[in-house]
Amino acid sequence: MTETPQPNPVVTFYGAVPGCRAPMRADASVLGTLPSRGFQYCEALRSASSFGWYVFPPVDFTLQWDGSQIIWTYEGAKGWYALTSAQFPGFQAVFDRHAPKHLRGFAPPFITAVPEPGIVQLWTGLMVSSAEDWSILVRPPANLPRNLAFDLYEGIVETDRWFGPLFTNLRLIKTDVPIHFSTETPLLQVQPLHRSTYAEAVSNSCGLVSDLAAFPVEAWSRYEQTIVKPNIEPRAAGAYAAETRRRRRSGCPVHAG
Repeated sequence: MTETPQPNPVVTFYGAVPGCRAPMRADASVLGTLPSRGFQYCEALRSASSFGWYVFPPVDFTLQWDGSQIIWTYEGAKGWYALTSAQFPGFQAVFDRHAPKHLRGFAPPFITAVPEPGIVQLWTGLMVSSAEDWSILVRPPANLPRNLAFDLYEGIVETDRWFGPLFTNLRLIKTDVPIHFSTETPLLQVQPLHRSTYAEAVSNSCGLVSDLAAFPVEAWSRYEQTIVKPNIEPRAAGAYAAETRRRRRSGCPVHAG
């Protein structure tokens, strides 16, 4: 990984596996897969797509599940292996060479078949930390077409308090077919979350206006501005996107700590 010093970063990734691909800022075009009209005019789509960072597998590898047992292979392997728990090839020696003496022998596994059928825990080759009161949401890449052979679980990790490997858990869906993972395709999207945004008080504070007749004047006024006026007085295509981007450029940046 190349090192680019950043003042007070909200999230810091640590490359542990040699040659592990660095995280990449998530892309508003989702690596060119979005329809051009959506990319140009739909700011909601662009914002969700570009929020956070892509994380890639540290090596090309393949899994296959028969409904009971998982086997796997990887780039440079001599064959297929039954999967229980495996280190990244050659990583144990690298870890022990660099880790403090009392931590040697505790390298994280690369890939593990957990007891639940078809569930695999996978390490990205990275470790991660965040600024105080910031966590990370680990999820599938936003708006990137999914591989129908597996699914990813989502999780929120309080990485300001917990420093360790950036893992994900995936569920194999298809049986008896090779499922390939490439270092060229994002596996995860990691998004920063301030702890206040998912606090119980926030999640419990949802309001509801249950009847159209109860809509307040302010709600009707906002509806008029966002929906009705653009149809009576047509605006240029992408006006919402342009206004949103102007507002962001004029706003104050978020700093951690």
